[in-house]
Amino acid sequence: MLTSPSAPSRAPSYATVLRTPHALRTFGAALLGRLSYGMVPLALLLAIKDATGSYSVAGGAMALFGAASVFLSPARAALIDRYGPRRVLPPMAGLYAAVLGVLALVTWRPGAPPLALEALAVAAGVCTPPLGPVMRTLWSGLVPDRELLQRAYSLDGVAEELLYVTGPLLVGLIVPGRPAAGVLAGAVLVFVGALALVSSPAVPRKHASPAPASAGTPAAPRLRLHGIPALRRAVLVTAAVGLCLGALELLVVAFTEQRGQAAAVSWVLAALSAGSAAGGLAYGAVRWNAPSRVRLVVAAAGMGAALMAAGLSPRVYVLAAFVAVAGLFVAPVLTTAYLIADESVDAARRTQAGAWVNTAFNAGASGGTAAVGLLVGRLPLALCFALAAAPALLCAAALVRPRRPRRAGAEARGRGSGA
Repeated sequence: MLTSPSAPSRAPSYATVLRTPHALRTFGAALLGRLSYGMVPLALLLAIKDATGSYSVAGGAMALFGAASVFLSPARAALIDRYGPRRVLPPMAGLYAAVLGVLALVTWRPGAPPLALEALAVAAGVCTPPLGPVMRTLWSGLVPDRELLQRAYSLDGVAEELLYVTGPLLVGLIVPGRPAAGVLAGAVLVFVGALALVSSPAVPRKHASPAPASAGTPAAPRLRLHGIPALRRAVLVTAAVGLCLGALELLVVAFTEQRGQAAAVSWVLAALSAGSAAGGLAYGAVRWNAPSRVRLVVAAAGMGAALMAAGLSPRVYVLAAFVAVAGLFVAPVLTTAYLIADESVDAARRTQAGAWVNTAFNAGASGGTAAVGLLVGRLPLALCFALAAAPALLCAAALVRPRRPRRAGAEARGRGSGA
């Protein structure tokens, strides 16, 4: 349960979160570094395209960058848990910034070799510092009260949503005609933000690794999902939601082009972001009595139902309204999943737990875009929307079933790998 029985009669506000000692400084530093993640993907895509003159090379390099960044996120988080942010983040952010700097120099003028660009893109993805998971771990230490932590995670999620909207705008406004400068700016932001983050008093100067479980067992062992059912469910739901949202972006493009209003795609996706921000703030401000597992399932089902209804929209403005309603559930799903991750593991593995949720969402989004790309043009759009909504609805239906008692050891086997 997330609601403390000794909670005060008046729910704490978001201002209470930011007034927590060292919270504002730490959060601001993390946001400064994470702004890079909103800028770099678009700037790097455009820079590689300009340097090679090829969309296929740019797309391939970005796919490699995204795959390395997403799928190695739990491994990087494990290093943070084992050695601490002060020892790991500066060199990791330094390597990432250095590789981005080289990419900016190589793409500054046309004629860059595609193979070199792809290799550099992979290297950048491998070194991407997990500033989001680290900040969520620090929130858990800054605000140990569960109700206040819910507000902190909601605020964090909404701010991150706004960064991913603001980053591409900054690329267009600050570095017109020279996208490589946007890559360089992203390198500076992430390095400065990471250094400011680890210098915060909220980050312990001495990292205490847990004692080994047995002789020869390394400290801070890698987190395995199969032994943590609650975290496994949270990862499954966020992966399903990521699949839905990855598919939605391409479906919105197809819907608007089909009606001759291709320019409206940005407004529809802006409605999704606005809905997510509003839903996140509202969710964090409410004192919930329902268990986190129930809230996770309900939010996922609500988002899936709204996406299915969106496929029946007769006009673009109706589509935007349904997409905004779907967005209302996105931030609550992620906030609840991060809360479940936080309370499912010990303090030594919190960064890894949050990274698994983040990885599941991003991997799901990539898979959703790829999958729906095979369906658009072959099936009616309404059916494509229904299929895009199916992962969230089916996942919610599977998890809402009453659990039967199991024999000892059955939980460890589970119904699948959970990865």
